[in-house]
Amino acid sequence: MTDTVIDRFLRYVVIDTQSDPKSTTQPSTEKQKNLARILVEELLAIGLADAHLDEHGYVYATIPSNVDKPVPVICFCSHMDTAPDFTGTNVKPQVVRNYAGGDIQLSGDPQQVIRVSDNPELGNQIGNDIITTDGTTLLGADDKAGLAEIMTAAQVLVDNPDIKHGTIKLLFTPDEEVGRGVDKVDLKKLGAEFGYTVDGETAGHIEDETFSADGVEITIQGVAIHPGFAKGKMENAIKIVGAIIDRLPKDIAPEATSDRDGFIHPIGVTGSMEKATLAFIVRDFDEGGLAVKEKMLEDIVKGVMAEFPRSSYAFEVKEQYRNMKAILDRHPQIVENAVEAIRRAGMTPVRGSIRGGTDGSRLSYMGLPCANIFAGGHAFHSPLEWISRQDMEKSVETLVELAKIWEERA
Repeated sequence: MTDTVIDRFLRYVVIDTQSDPKSTTQPSTEKQKNLARILVEELLAIGLADAHLDEHGYVYATIPSNVDKPVPVICFCSHMDTAPDFTGTNVKPQVVRNYAGGDIQLSGDPQQVIRVSDNPELGNQIGNDIITTDGTTLLGADDKAGLAEIMTAAQVLVDNPDIKHGTIKLLFTPDEEVGRGVDKVDLKKLGAEFGYTVDGETAGHIEDETFSADGVEITIQGVAIHPGFAKGKMENAIKIVGAIIDRLPKDIAPEATSDRDGFIHPIGVTGSMEKATLAFIVRDFDEGGLAVKEKMLEDIVKGVMAEFPRSSYAFEVKEQYRNMKAILDRHPQIVENAVEAIRRAGMTPVRGSIRGGTDGSRLSYMGLPCANIFAGGHAFHSPLEWISRQDMEKSVETLVELAKIWEERA
């Protein structure tokens, strides 16, 4: 078994682990356990005797402390599934060695080109080894890069007992991409005080803030009647849904927002003339902003429904996750230690916010405060996904330094 970070990564990405948002099982796809079982075998092989896969698809393992003094127990966490947005079946990773600059054309589909204009970070990768797909699948660096980096850091710590560290817990989760990554996690069994998801993007970045997120489902009950006798009577639920979509503000959409702007985003329409359902995700860094957007959305619905007096609607809001910054601000050492680890690994730390969420968002509110550390991948959820070997190695180095810093500062 090879044990460099790139060798691990190339092993993991060829295993199809896409999750399925329509599935009601846990995990949502049984194939995620194929990778989980391999991870357990490798953890046992490097000497983590308690490594195991539970019935819900979670992998747990412990790197025991090698010091006498008490050190806070920290957790490194990554997810095993890949996104349903683009196929993850039959991944064929390609390695561009000693990248010389310029656009990268993918061999399996000539229409797929990783352009420097869309990926300015490529300008910092000259001379590095870039891993891509052949253009017909996603790569799965989100988050198999995190898995490979945690696994490699674990082996470094086990193989080098002179590196002093406290107890470190490892947690690999299923179904993060469909929002169910920590639904069945056993935090009591895990036994960690603080955590880090290794699920970020650019090398050197650490994120301590996410969106707050809700889902909204709007159900329209129209008036169905034979179209030949419909004059003055029919109220078509499909047309009502279309009118709602048409009235959405154009400047509060994902394609029109950036930085700290939130958005309202329709993600699904189903139904018939009689009854139709419209699904949204609503995002904002501030919970007050979330409420404002949801009121705006319901006001739009009410305005449309006024034109269809014999139809009705239901408006259901479901909480998805909340901005983890509120929790992390109570435990500043989590981010401070990560900033120092990134610096010791030879990078300039960059603190940022995630225009999205991670397992750490929910874990923070469940009692395991988690910041998010870079894994090094780019252009997630698409056939243009890429990562460099050198950035993965920087992540491994950061995790090892992080283990040392928590021991030093205990």
